[in-house]
Amino acid sequence: MKITVAGAGYVGLSNAVLLSLNQQVIVYDISRERVEQINRRIPPFKDKEIEQYFAQKKLNLTGKTDPKAAFEDADYVIIATPTNYDTDQDRFDTASVETVIAQVLQYAARAVIVIKSTVPVGYTKRVKRLFKTDRILFSPEFLREGKALYDCLWPSRIVVGERSERARYFANLLKEAALKEEIPMIFTDSDEAEAIKLFANTYLAMRVSFFNELDTYAKIKGLDSRQMIEGVCLDPRIGDFYNNPSFGYGGYCLPKDTKQLLANFRDIPNRMIRAVVEANHTRKDFIAEDLLSGNPDKVGIYRLSMKAGSDNFRQSSILGIIKRLKEKGISMVIYEPGLQADQFEGIPVERNLEKFKQNAQVIVANRWTAELKDVEQKVYTRDLYKRD
Repeated sequence: MKITVAGAGYVGLSNAVLLSLNQQVIVYDISRERVEQINRRIPPFKDKEIEQYFAQKKLNLTGKTDPKAAFEDADYVIIATPTNYDTDQDRFDTASVETVIAQVLQYAARAVIVIKSTVPVGYTKRVKRLFKTDRILFSPEFLREGKALYDCLWPSRIVVGERSERARYFANLLKEAALKEEIPMIFTDSDEAEAIKLFANTYLAMRVSFFNELDTYAKIKGLDSRQMIEGVCLDPRIGDFYNNPSFGYGGYCLPKDTKQLLANFRDIPNRMIRAVVEANHTRKDFIAEDLLSGNPDKVGIYRLSMKAGSDNFRQSSILGIIKRLKEKGISMVIYEPGLQADQFEGIPVERNLEKFKQNAQVIVANRWTAELKDVEQKVYTRDLYKRD
């Protein structure tokens, strides 16, 4: 069995590492630097389990940048390339997925193509017609940044958008390599599988937005958010999880997936889906206004990453706060040790934590860290539980 994974981001690489425990796996990526890192067993991004497996496990895993060498003779090809939301087109930009499909059809005579990139509802049926092939199926991923391999090893469920022998075979490949023994497996039509992904992420965004708006209410009314959240969440139908206030939902998936689902609702009556998207903007507006009410002279931004344990700051909620403060002419300095540049969007970057603390009058942190304990009185955060 030869499996090729196209895309060495956190979705692609975590699936590649998982499957390489039992199968021959090729990771294909256009980034030569990332491929070289994989071949040297250096994780190209922060993920504790990938770091451990690279160091401790014997993986049948090789990175390649040549599409012919990567796809030739493959039995399965997993596509995990990025599908960013195109605001001009009001839909996902799926060009990278289609590029890979064309390459696979050119070089791999028998490969089953499994799309794991997030796509609009109806996309799999459309590309099957476009490329005149029935070798394409969709299987959504449900992974967290920073814990992607962990979520592959202990999956909440495996969903495949096809009821077929090959779909079951692919699902079993994932199941056999996982550590979790009892894994729910769902086989649906492709439209339903695509919708499951978008609705699941929009529900998570809705939950983040709900507790953020509870926190906004409490802050304005002078109430204790933590007491309110704990009282609400003791109801077992609600549950004491995913309820920690923040500056808004962010990261790679939730912002783009909620917008795509809203676009899929274009001709369908809805209030809630639109409200989830708009609520995120409202929360960032409130956080910025609350910060400005203190008339700060110098605002320090502690880290650009979305959450603890991640080095990715794509669509991070703190970026929305920076944008709003910048529009008001507020002087800022950013602490981000992972950035090599001396500026980020025209704002000075300080890589020395002690100098950063001294330089900032107020320190804005989406998530609390013990690194800020000695300047706790300076820190502005809505993190009540000191966790993601």
